[in-house]
This record gives sequence, C-alpha cells and structure tokens, in this order.
Amino acid sequence: MPPIPPLFVLPITPAGRITCTQPSARIYLLTFDSPPDNRMTPAFCATLLLALDILDHRFPKGVVITTSGIQKFYSNGLDYDSAIKTKGFFEDSLYPLWRRLLTYPMPTIALIPGHAFAAGFMTAMMHDYRLMNPHRGYLCLNELNFGAPLKPPMASIFRQKVPNPNTFQTMILESKRYGALEAFKEGFLDGLGGVDDVVAFVNELRLVDRASSGVYGQLKGEMWGETVGYLENSRGGEERAESEVNEQEARKGVELKRVEEWEAKTKTAKSKL
Repeated sequence: MPPIPPLFVLPITPAGRITCTQPSARIYLLTFDSPPDNRMTPAFCATLLLALDILDHRFPKGVVITTSGIQKFYSNGLDYDSAIKTKGFFEDSLYPLWRRLLTYPMPTIALIPGHAFAAGFMTAMMHDYRLMNPHRGYLCLNELNFGAPLKPPMASIFRQKVPNPNTFQTMILESKRYGALEAFKEGFLDGLGGVDDVVAFVNELRLVDRASSGVYGQLKGEMWGETVGYLENSRGGEERAESEVNEQEARKGVELKRVEEWEAKTKTAKSKL
C-alpha cells in the first residue's frame, strides 16, 4: 500500500519544512524539520503560525499535535544573539505564535521526541498537553547558564502551569534538566510515548470533539489570562522591562556608594590604629 500523502507541506526558509499528516481522523500532526535543532527563528515561527491558520480555517475541527522530525530535539530554543539583535522579533514573531498556541480553538499537544530547551520548552508549555519520549531528551530552562533574563510571558506560563512552586523555582534558579519520567511526576508532562501513544491519549480523553461548541479557544484565553495579557501587551512590557533595568542600575549605584563609604570609613578607622 503506498504511503498516505501529507495534507500539506510548508517550506521553512532557508532550509527545512513543516509537514502536516493525519494519523487518525481529525487528528493533525505537524512535524517540523529545521536543521540542525529547530531553532525558533522568524521564519520558523511564521511557518508554524501559517500551518496553524491553515488547519483552523481549511480543515474540520479536531486535535493538533506538533512534533519534530529531528529525533534528538523538539527545539533547542532561540538563536539568542540573533533574536535580541532582530528588531521586533519577540513582539512580531515569537509572541504571536505563542498567543496562537495558547488560545488555539482546538486541543493542542506537544509530542516531544528529544530535548526542549529554553524557548523550545516554553513553546511546548503553550500547548494544552505535553507527551514525551521516555528514553531520550531533557526539558530545561537554561537562561541562567547563558545570562538571559526571562521576559514576563516566559516566566508567567510556568508560573501558571507548573503545579509545584518549588519546582518552578528549581527550574529557573538552578536550570535543572528534567527527564521525561521526572517531568511527568512533577506534573508538567501529561504522558509518555510516541505518536501511537498520543493518538491513544486523544481517544481516551475524547479530545477530537472538544472544539465543536466553538468556545474552546475563548475558555483557554480566560484560563491563561495572565500570560495572554503579557503576550498581547508585550511592547508595554518591554518598556517596563527597560525601565526596570534602568532602575536596577540606579539602585546598583546607590549600593556601590554605600559600600565605598563603608570602605572609606574602614580605611580611616584602620589608619588610626
């Protein structure tokens, strides 16, 4: 029997693609393949956003699964240096994709075959559910390791979706790497396995018909309102973040002045001995 052709294929410039297949009726599988590790570039974000739009407006409502054709990685996150140098990247590329996923009018599932780091992990968290290969890969927020602050929606999604506040702290302040079994135990994975297991998960929870009433996306928008608000008002958030940096620098100046005054007093006191 010849293989079933994909529903559609979208190129990712300059190299890569997103392929949409249908492993079961009204279950849509978006497989992205952007070598070497599915970095979340403007082209990647725009192409995935287009794929979501096509499914929403041209196919019957069902369930959308995203996964990687590169088995080692779901996504290795941003090309950070490029992202911070690209004007409007967060507001015009990354955040619109995240908002679309977070409020998508069908159930969404991230099927994670390997590593999901930083923004790749965040993207998985924007889905309704997450299942992961139990034998390969880690989930990790490694911003601490490369000196990147968390922007408001980045912290917010974990604050809203990670059940244990101690786990939330460990994720961020220790950059802990979570394997699938531990992540499932901590409650931010919903299951383990591959495509067949995801299809079984969909059928068990009867997710295919969840979008039929037309309010699925609106309900999610209310549930995750804190993060949605940050994503929608990101330009104001960036201004606040810049203001906070300036205030931090001002506080640092005051703190250094206190230290210098103490050092001067200590030096004077020692010289009198």
